[in-house]
Amino acid sequence: MVVRVECACRHGPPNTCDWQEKKLVLKLSFPSTTHVSERTFMDRCKELAQGKHAWVLNHLPNITWSFDIPFRAGSPQDNLKKKFGDAYEMCVMRGVIQELELLAYLETAKECTQVFYDVFQCHHWVWKYPEILHRNISQGNVMVREKNGKVYGVLNDWDLAIWLNNKRDGPTSLFHTGTKPYMAHEQQSDDWEGPHQYCHDMESIFYVILLFKDDEFLHNKKSSVVHTVPFMPPVSPFFIGFRLWLTRLQECLRRGFNNMGDYNLEAAKQEDSQFKTDDDSQSGNLPPFDMETLGGHFLYERVGMILHKFKNEQLTTHGLEWQNILERSSRKRQQR
Repeated sequence: MVVRVECACRHGPPNTCDWQEKKLVLKLSFPSTTHVSERTFMDRCKELAQGKHAWVLNHLPNITWSFDIPFRAGSPQDNLKKKFGDAYEMCVMRGVIQELELLAYLETAKECTQVFYDVFQCHHWVWKYPEILHRNISQGNVMVREKNGKVYGVLNDWDLAIWLNNKRDGPTSLFHTGTKPYMAHEQQSDDWEGPHQYCHDMESIFYVILLFKDDEFLHNKKSSVVHTVPFMPPVSPFFIGFRLWLTRLQECLRRGFNNMGDYNLEAAKQEDSQFKTDDDSQSGNLPPFDMETLGGHFLYERVGMILHKFKNEQLTTHGLEWQNILERSSRKRQQR
């Protein structure tokens, strides 16, 4: 989680501390207690970023302050550790304060392209010299630093990084490292067992660029899902029971959007004078379309009738209102 913060001294007397004029962000994460900290990785980078390599410091997080807060004795984590032993991995809450801007700060396409190129070059340098692999490139981890009026792309969040000589200690078939929308497609297969390679990070950069302010791409992908007939969602064996939910929900959406398309076509015909005749009694009498429920195909009651059962087993329905709604809907279905 990355949030913008400011020093409490900002509203006090000038020159109270050296954080007053900085644009700061706080990053909170919950890594394994045994995992190398981001600060350790960055300290190693700084050792090597000398002379002709000093340029990379503009593209790495400059950690102003960091802290670890372990979970106390008697906490749920502590109790789980006692119960499961080595099978349970303890985590720590780790905070890092840095001087960075979010990617949304950029205003021009030229600035964006330079930032993405900066991140690529930074990734290559860290892979080649300190021999560190990032493993979690996403839009949220591509950030910006403004220095002397110039914008630099920064590859942030090295909490999931590893030393290259430890690649085999990385993800397994049960734990795939990364942020799902940006993970390499191979990593999202149940058959993939690692190791994480730098090409996976390069593919993640591709997805960051592809999805950055590209709502049309996502729109087209979602439209293809909504309008597909027949719809057979690919789900893993563990989630096979969700297939009925997904197919029935998709059917409601598909019918609703098809109904809306038919309505819009009819409305356009009525608006177009070439379709009107003197004795057209229906002209202008088209009732309004209920956009909120997609013409009654995607309303609460229909969705509730789908979700209140899983594998033909009743789930818990909270509240008398919803219990009555489900009973009424069930009676209507039986009467048909």
